[in-house]
Amino acid sequence: MTGTWARLLRSTPFRLALTFAFLFMLAFVLAGAIVYQMMSADLAEQLDDTIKETYSVVAATYADNDLKELVETVQSHSTRSPRKEQLFSLTDAAGNRLAGNFTAAGLPDGFSMFGAEMPGLPPDTEYRAYSGSVGGNNLTIAFSLSETEELETIMLMSFGWATLIITGLAITGGALLASRVQRRLDGIAATMVDVSHGRLDTRIPLTGNGDDIDMVSGQVNAALDRLSGLVDGMKQVSTNIAHDLKTPLNRLQMILEGAADKAARDQDVSDDLADARAEGYQINETFDALLRIAQIEAGARKARFTDVDLDEILRTMAEIYTDVAEDDGKVLSFSQLNGSGDRIHGDRELLTQMFANLVENALRHCPPGTTIRLSVARQGERVLASVADNGPGIPPDERERVFQRLYRLDHSRSTPGSGLGLSLVRAIADLHGASIALDDCRPGLAVMVGFPLASA
Repeated sequence: MTGTWARLLRSTPFRLALTFAFLFMLAFVLAGAIVYQMMSADLAEQLDDTIKETYSVVAATYADNDLKELVETVQSHSTRSPRKEQLFSLTDAAGNRLAGNFTAAGLPDGFSMFGAEMPGLPPDTEYRAYSGSVGGNNLTIAFSLSETEELETIMLMSFGWATLIITGLAITGGALLASRVQRRLDGIAATMVDVSHGRLDTRIPLTGNGDDIDMVSGQVNAALDRLSGLVDGMKQVSTNIAHDLKTPLNRLQMILEGAADKAARDQDVSDDLADARAEGYQINETFDALLRIAQIEAGARKARFTDVDLDEILRTMAEIYTDVAEDDGKVLSFSQLNGSGDRIHGDRELLTQMFANLVENALRHCPPGTTIRLSVARQGERVLASVADNGPGIPPDERERVFQRLYRLDHSRSTPGSGLGLSLVRAIADLHGASIALDDCRPGLAVMVGFPLASA
């Protein structure tokens, strides 16, 4: 139990709750003090009005210079207050009592305060009095402050109890809220511990209420999804490298063993050495492509980004590969559908390599008679570049897999290639923040890459 409280006191949500409770209580006390002062002033004003009104009613009985009626009136009011909550005094000019339940002595004209030291009055009682001259006599009306003080005491007691109740509710509510938040934070910490121990499929539980913790948890889960995908991708790459490079390495080994046997028999091995050099070159190209993809994904090339014209790059690709396509029995064209001069922010060399890979893929895997179209167009806040053909295309269920490293379609294994071309294309697109999609041209394939416009 002690450990639980110590942990609760250390928790940030509970400390925030206590801070909020303290500020709330401070505001409550200040507001209560202001209300108390205003109510006290209003009660005092009402008491003065009542005393002044009573004085006017009693003094009005002397309107006909009838002292006897005034004396009777004062005496009548005095008898109505046996506990002396209200005091009445009528004295002559020499200070002799004419009527009343006390004798006012030494009180100034107008309002004044006096205590219970005067003889005949209950002790420890404060009075508010109003004095004045009526027909040469002195008339004093005084009311006890006990009722006003009692109301003020009730108000203070109510305010004190309200303060205690609100303080208790604030602390209890803060503890409950902090405990709830702490449980969710513990869930995040437990997930991170699981991930650090290699359980990458663990995710932070979401409450679904869309609060800030849910939003942060969702972002962490998304990062874990990406991390898990990258780890799975790396495992797949390792498997693919081991599988795809095993064949050329075995082939290289067989060539070298054959050459060694021929050399032992004093036969010509120049053809074997040429084959071995070609295999070695192909293996080196594969590793170079893998390293290049890794470098691009690391983002180091972003330092070379400048504003570039995508029209110019695709037009250059068309000029370079038009003759190559014609020699291969194909047709290559370029079209600018709309917009001109729209620039994107990127690396010209990488973008050139991206579209060269796409064009070479189309040339390599499409039969003679195929038409290859390069186009660029402005679509809203992005520039859409497309390389489309009317060749055999890619089956829908294979379109995402072709971006995996070293993945090759069955029908393309008879043509040269390492299975890294489209992986490099996606890495370059991701580096530029571009979307990439494969679409069916019925027949054929369209590779569409959407780049964000360069900011002004």
